[in-house]
Amino acid sequence: MQLSSTRGAKRRMIRPMAEPRILAIIGSGETAPAMAKVHRTLFERLGPGSLPAAILDTPYGFQENADDLSARTVRFFEESVGREVGIASYRSRDVDALTTATAVGRVRAARYLMAGPGSPSYALRQWAGGPIAAALADRVRGAGILTMASAAALTLGVVTIPVYEIYKVGDDPSWLSGLDLLGAATGLQAAVVPHWDNAEGGNHDTRFCYMGETRLRRLEAQLPAGTFVLGVDSHTALILDLEQRTAAVAGLGGVTVRVNGRATVFPSGSEVPIATLAEVAAGLAAGGPVDIGWEPAGRTSEPGSSRARAGAPAGEPLRDEMATLEGALIAALGQGDGRAAAAALLDLDSAIGARIRAGEDSPDLDNAQSTFRALIARLGETLGSGPRDPRATVEPFVTTLLELRNRARATRDWALADLIRDRLIEAGVSVADGAESSSWTLS
Repeated sequence: MQLSSTRGAKRRMIRPMAEPRILAIIGSGETAPAMAKVHRTLFERLGPGSLPAAILDTPYGFQENADDLSARTVRFFEESVGREVGIASYRSRDVDALTTATAVGRVRAARYLMAGPGSPSYALRQWAGGPIAAALADRVRGAGILTMASAAALTLGVVTIPVYEIYKVGDDPSWLSGLDLLGAATGLQAAVVPHWDNAEGGNHDTRFCYMGETRLRRLEAQLPAGTFVLGVDSHTALILDLEQRTAAVAGLGGVTVRVNGRATVFPSGSEVPIATLAEVAAGLAAGGPVDIGWEPAGRTSEPGSSRARAGAPAGEPLRDEMATLEGALIAALGQGDGRAAAAALLDLDSAIGARIRAGEDSPDLDNAQSTFRALIARLGETLGSGPRDPRATVEPFVTTLLELRNRARATRDWALADLIRDRLIEAGVSVADGAESSSWTLS
């Protein structure tokens, strides 16, 4: 089956309009640098100047670091998106009446509302049948933008995966009843699955929100009749314009419509009528695949999937590139070659930055950044164990670390900047910060 209506669709940004009514679904990474542009674009639809915007904290309300998560999210929107957001705090349905009324009021008043990471089953227990669920339902019927990401995105469909219970506890694959806000807003009968391209498992399959192929097939067999799976990749948004009835994909990955193991992918930049998603699902149910004319560059097709090739092949996998650069740095340290070690560390920093900008293999970025920090620590230890005089012995190392620290300060990555400073101090190097750069002396 081929949909002629989608083959000619253009890759374009969503069109400006007054009083938008939008449901945005983000697969993961809602507060990652790669998604800042998506949030900015959505806010621009609402017009310039300050406006009521809020983060609904329920999905992570049970976590002891809930306050920290809220603060980090507020800081992300302020620094990376350029918008002020508040917190609509409803961490449990057992909160007092004033807290409930305040949260509901903020949910209803916000022109931009987002709920994100945490536990989908916990969020459903707090929301279902209560005032927050009713307020969210009103949100998709009225003007404004509702963004549901990660755990919150799972609650949007007819049914919901209890991720932690299956993946962490070992429960048999099964569904919970979802809020079905997606169906109410669009008519689509779907199970929303974020983290679709997850690769955190390394040597085991954690695609499809940690379910993997085997468990996803068991879940598909239990879906209500006429329901399809709607998968959203990491660092990717499906933007549903409920007035224009269009579905646009933005970010680094794609959106997948899947029925009984057969799948069709809509890559980033595509825009189609919302009805096309239902048509594709029907075609797949009838024995598809359905050819929409595109394929995300550099992605490997799943069994039974339909994609037309586009773009250049992917480069070296991120984890392989990180291993190569890590080996080069360790070898240079072993040989006492300060300049080669410095060059490897700078190459590693540049490689991570390039991958963030390009979006290649984004699920591996956290591991790459952890490796980067570990190597900085190792370099600091080498400085501490080696000779401290003359200055020329350590200068290549110190200069490199200070250059990386200046970059971290410029991007407000204070944790990394502090780590580098602390390692230098441990190695006997005093750092003095200036307005534009830093200087150093041997203690």
